[in-house]
Amino acid sequence: MKEDTKLIHAGRSQQHRHQIVNPPVYHASTVLFPTMDAIEEAQAARARDERPMVYGLSGTPTTFALEDAVVAAEGGHRAALFPSGLAAIMAALLATVRAGCHILVTDSVYAPTRNLCDHLLKRLGVETTYYDPLIGSGIAGLIRPNTAVVFVEAPGSLTFEMQDIPAIAEVAHRHGALVLMDNTWASPLFFKPFEKGVDMSIQAATKYMGGHSDVLLGTVAANRETWPLLRDAQRQLGQNAAPDDCFLVLRGMRTLRVRLERHQANGIRLAEWLRGRPEVARVLHPALPDDPGHAIWKRDFLGATGLFGFELKPGYPRRAVAAMLDGLEHFGMGYSWGGFESLIVPCEPARIRTATPWRSEGQLLRVHAGLEDVDDLIADLARGFERLSATG
Repeated sequence: MKEDTKLIHAGRSQQHRHQIVNPPVYHASTVLFPTMDAIEEAQAARARDERPMVYGLSGTPTTFALEDAVVAAEGGHRAALFPSGLAAIMAALLATVRAGCHILVTDSVYAPTRNLCDHLLKRLGVETTYYDPLIGSGIAGLIRPNTAVVFVEAPGSLTFEMQDIPAIAEVAHRHGALVLMDNTWASPLFFKPFEKGVDMSIQAATKYMGGHSDVLLGTVAANRETWPLLRDAQRQLGQNAAPDDCFLVLRGMRTLRVRLERHQANGIRLAEWLRGRPEVARVLHPALPDDPGHAIWKRDFLGATGLFGFELKPGYPRRAVAAMLDGLEHFGMGYSWGGFESLIVPCEPARIRTATPWRSEGQLLRVHAGLEDVDDLIADLARGFERLSATG
């Protein structure tokens, strides 16, 4: 099947659908067994890494359907589901480290991932070194005998640097380290992590896979070698995703392709328009030909989504930026992204960078291009720039 056909049909086994178009939502804790033989066989099947119905936390047909859809879209051997993207990141890391390990994490990582490394993992005896996201194969100079994981994210959260993931993966594997990736920006459609050397790929399905800003869910797809680690971590942590949330993400995945095409088109159009504005110092979007990461993006990625950033020229006071943002009609100010609505938030990445200082004199703004008519979005921003200049 072609990929777009997989998105429509993955996770729709007739075994549990009974000719209904969408897999039903199974709310379950207790599962009843008719005989002692049946309960023993279910436990034996679970020990064989099959997916029998044993207990709600072990999965239901609803969760199994989404797991299958994730693997069909992103690749890997098996997938596990978690209550949020951050929970998925935590599970993937705890699955692959132990006390005394060292990990390498890109300096452009999602801030809650950094918080997890700096506090929980540190208390558990895991040391984190943050590295320049542009390091590529130079990461060999940072790997130690006890380096267990290299964590990548491309493009970088807030600052949108591209990473040479195949080069990093080659070095990491040569030294016995695993590669974990936060692949949320590209979604399962625009970057194929397992083809580039990634061992576990993490998605905040809250974003594009859900697509409607009404669900929290995380996924981790693992290759055959790392799946037992992830499976055991999920069982030991007692984490799984709620069935209603799985249903919403499954529904979102059916329209993922058509939504991403619109997000991509709107994002590139906005980025190109912003690049010509006199108030803008630079636009951070890897699909733009003059972006520093464009060559890597063009080589490794299959598209661009709607999230990018731009930096205002220096000199605009806070009250001017507030006047610009507070009066926007079509851009909401709120965290997360990937839904149908456009968003914009001010960012301060310099506060969380440690390996590579973030140098900018103007205010950085992160934009999520939603599904609205792009001319309306441009007009809304144009009025915002008028307020910016009038107040500044």
